[in-house]
Amino acid sequence: MRDGYNRDINYLRLSVTDRCNLRCRYCLPKEGLSLTGREDILAYEELLKIVAAAVETGISKIRITGGEPLVRKGIIEFISRLREIEGIKDISLTTNGILLASFAEAIYRAGIKRINISLDSLRKEKYRRITGGGDLDAVLEGIEEARRLGFSPIKINAVVVKGFNDDEILDFAGLAVSEPFQVRFIELMPLGEKTATDNGNYLSNEIVHQTITEKYLLEPLARDNAGTDGPARIYKMSGGRGEIGFISPLSHNFCHLCNRLRLTSQGRLLSCLLYPEEIDLKGPLRAGCTGEELAFLIRRAVMVKPVKHQISCDRADLKKCRREMSQIGG
Repeated sequence: MRDGYNRDINYLRLSVTDRCNLRCRYCLPKEGLSLTGREDILAYEELLKIVAAAVETGISKIRITGGEPLVRKGIIEFISRLREIEGIKDISLTTNGILLASFAEAIYRAGIKRINISLDSLRKEKYRRITGGGDLDAVLEGIEEARRLGFSPIKINAVVVKGFNDDEILDFAGLAVSEPFQVRFIELMPLGEKTATDNGNYLSNEIVHQTITEKYLLEPLARDNAGTDGPARIYKMSGGRGEIGFISPLSHNFCHLCNRLRLTSQGRLLSCLLYPEEIDLKGPLRAGCTGEELAFLIRRAVMVKPVKHQISCDRADLKKCRREMSQIGG
């Protein structure tokens, strides 16, 4: 499925819940806990219908996100049913890792082999502060269990926040020396009430890259043919077992490579994180629309996808997306 700028849109990020067991400071809605009720979010059956329609339009890759997807009851059965939809070539999952140790084996058996783990500090007290009380040991245990089971790749996602965890850049890079992980540094995005109004915590990945190369030799790798690197620029660490990735939506715009749509847990389809146009799928779905009608709405989202977002690291007008990260799944 090609958009108006000849990009192949084949990837859907599927948020199954806006609830989370952490309270990360750059992600937490201003009202605190999620106020959505069970009836406000899409049922698994509804999600499966949307995915089936999306596959008809050309979607072949699905990433399950949240909130924290592992807090939603029935998630393993949902993954298994998702695998049964003909035409899906790849299913992956993003988690904060808190529950991963207990869920990893079931996730693996359900058919997911690729996993992303969000981790913004390797220091227990700092991790507790940025996550609102999270247990770093639980995350590290989950990562170890994923490694033991054979998940590959295991991607560690770190959002770099100036003045908070930028002193841990080399610590994170060190994970790719001793383990076969892909450690990815992500620039802070202007999403939600907090980060959209203040970019004082933003740190360019240019600085992160420079910091790492002062200690390690990075060798650029060609983009993978399967497209599993997404927008990341990937480097091999000389002498290391893993890789380093940089996701730089502000300092290195990658919109020309964007192949994705995002579905919120409340049934809103987004063609771009930073574009105001949203298409409601929940309303038509609950009104009894057909799969063909859902596919038409999905194609419409593709056709309104903008050529690129209109923000940069040196602009003050970052008030582009008022949805919190927990609502759109990253």
